[in-house]
Amino acid sequence: MKLLELIKDLDFECVQGSTDIDITTLVYDSRKVENGSVFVCISGAVRDGHDFAKDVVKAGAKALIVEKNVDVPDDVTVIKVADTRLGLAVSSAAYFGNPANELTTIGITGTKGKTTSTYMVRSILEESGIKTGLIGTIESIIGDEVIPSANTTPESYVVQQYFRKMVDAGCKCVVMEVSSQALMLNRVGGFIFDYGIFTNLEPDHIGPNEHKDLDDYIHCKSLLFRQCKQGIFNADDSHLEKILEGHTCKVETYGFSENADIKASDVHLMDKGGTLGVAYHMSGL
Repeated sequence: MKLLELIKDLDFECVQGSTDIDITTLVYDSRKVENGSVFVCISGAVRDGHDFAKDVVKAGAKALIVEKNVDVPDDVTVIKVADTRLGLAVSSAAYFGNPANELTTIGITGTKGKTTSTYMVRSILEESGIKTGLIGTIESIIGDEVIPSANTTPESYVVQQYFRKMVDAGCKCVVMEVSSQALMLNRVGGFIFDYGIFTNLEPDHIGPNEHKDLDDYIHCKSLLFRQCKQGIFNADDSHLEKILEGHTCKVETYGFSENADIKASDVHLMDKGGTLGVAYHMSGL
């Protein structure tokens, strides 16, 4: 693969070297660099990938994607971008052949209910005969393969790798949990979701290692709806107006509210014969 093919969708500056070179692998872990690799220097909370620039060049990296200045030999190509996390996301999509274009992508965000909702949506689609992959807090499901999860939403390279595996396994859809951290760190960059779903929002995940305040948390959640074609929103959530700020998607709402596009009424608990559930009348479809 040519380096230019990998970075063609990036807004970049070629600081030194040439983009017309052959590359072997795309890497963001310095331990995995091999001869011909492109290494993406991620500025992490614990380690800064830029500090390993000279080491990865010695290991065989032919190009670096950076957001800070690095000192490496002149024969190494250096590509500078504003945000290397976004750079990793966009280049990962290209590296795996933009697999999201071959899937119907469904992203679910919110404080509560993401995990349950992803399994419910996948179950409905599978029962309808649509083979569907899943990426979430507990596990990722790719055909018959089940992979335990380390994060609610994996790093962007892994997301694109899973998408490619899903396409190769015959999946037509993917439903995934999209955390506020994932949106903040561009883990789901590099593609547009077909559907984005908002469940609810509570003042969780506020702290030095997550979000500085509630407004920051809400803003990060809202980013999904600047990156999807169709948004589906909980009309009963008190934070809906802020979640909708800056949205670029079509909007459809659900809930008990009279203003909801899809409304549930006559709701009652069903507890009979070993089953537990909720019965309701739905209107607005």
